[in-house]
Amino acid sequence: MSTATVTGTDLRLRDSVVRELEWDPAVDASAIGAAAKEGVVTLTGFIDSYVGKLTAERVAKRVRGVRAVANDIVVRLVADRPDPDIARDVVQILKVSPTLTETVQASVHQGRVTLTGTVQWLFQKQQAEEVVRHVDGIHGVFNHITVAPKAAQRDVHRRIVRALHRDADLDAGHIDVAVDRDLVTLTGTVSSWLQREAAERAAGSAPGITRVENAIVVTPGEPVALEPEDEIC
Repeated sequence: MSTATVTGTDLRLRDSVVRELEWDPAVDASAIGAAAKEGVVTLTGFIDSYVGKLTAERVAKRVRGVRAVANDIVVRLVADRPDPDIARDVVQILKVSPTLTETVQASVHQGRVTLTGTVQWLFQKQQAEEVVRHVDGIHGVFNHITVAPKAAQRDVHRRIVRALHRDADLDAGHIDVAVDRDLVTLTGTVSSWLQREAAERAAGSAPGITRVENAIVVTPGEPVALEPEDEIC
């Protein structure tokens, strides 16, 4: 049996992720651990909310050198909430979201929310999941909303390419776009997970699109070598 070796690059990437988690005030990193191997970061430990778990993943993805994140953080709530209370809050937050309609439904079982129904835009499906994540007491969200656009749109490929090049957070020069009816496939390379997600978000905002297959590869540079922490006098 061969033993996996940890390289200096792996250690630098792990340290960068740990520092970034500790730096971000939106994350309670006191019980979160990180490991890195060939650009893949694994997060472990515990956190007190589902949105906190997802925030930790997002923070790790923005570190230079990260190619993928395995999020094994366990949500350990301070106190469980009854499903009816969670369901009431989910309904309320969906109702006050201006981009969502009454065609979105939710059910709750053991703290896990399942979203169903139909919307006309892919971004609405994503928005529904995003707002529900912030409800207190949930352990996870399953998004089974169906995207059913009114009609096919013309020149979707050109619209998506233009949107990619307009995005200030995205270097779109190495991204290729293919459109097959309601499906967009993205290929190519970017230098960070933030750019990969920005490309998917831009493509998903196109009219008539119900699915985005994101095959963009993250090819980051070397993680930055960190200076030792200064002593606090």
